[in-house]
Amino acid sequence: MSIKLTATTRTDLGKGASRRLRHADLVPAIVYGADKEAVSLTFTHKEIIKAEGIEAFYSSILNLEIDGVSEQVVLKDLQRHAFKARIQHLDLLRVDATHKINKTVPLHFINEELSEAIKNGGVVYRTVNDVEVLCLPADLPSFIEVDISAMEIGDTLHLSNLALPAGVESVELNKGEEHDLPMVSIALSKKAPTEDEVEAAAE
Repeated sequence: MSIKLTATTRTDLGKGASRRLRHADLVPAIVYGADKEAVSLTFTHKEIIKAEGIEAFYSSILNLEIDGVSEQVVLKDLQRHAFKARIQHLDLLRVDATHKINKTVPLHFINEELSEAIKNGGVVYRTVNDVEVLCLPADLPSFIEVDISAMEIGDTLHLSNLALPAGVESVELNKGEEHDLPMVSIALSKKAPTEDEVEAAAE
């Protein structure tokens, strides 16, 4: 999915200026990186609210148009109001097609309805919902699927069981085998398995 954002540059900076923008239903932002000068931006709040409702907004390459000029970026940080449903500020990072980037990508656990273990009373316990990956911008997936249809009661899937797309690496696995974290397990129980149970099931 391609997500496009349209921004205008701003020269009125500082806390007071940002406050005035927010009162005008605008969102202050900044884009930086790729050995280029940082640029202060303004978005309409309506556009950002619409975009951030899309899961891929947080894990995809975004097409940013600034005063009619396009470039590719990823979301680096998003600040929300403490108690209002409002976006306060965005940090966007330019991407270079020749340099790998780190990005957190959501996991989609699929085929629960096909799992015999679940039909036989097994309960699914997810320990992570996303994974940090390293790849070139062109290889960045919006999400990664985890097929649990073949899991049996007592099974645990780890990061090393992920079917990563071509060109995509797990940041945690690059740190060593001790970082092969459990992602999901199936147990015949109404309570979550203990760490010992998860480790025993993995052996």
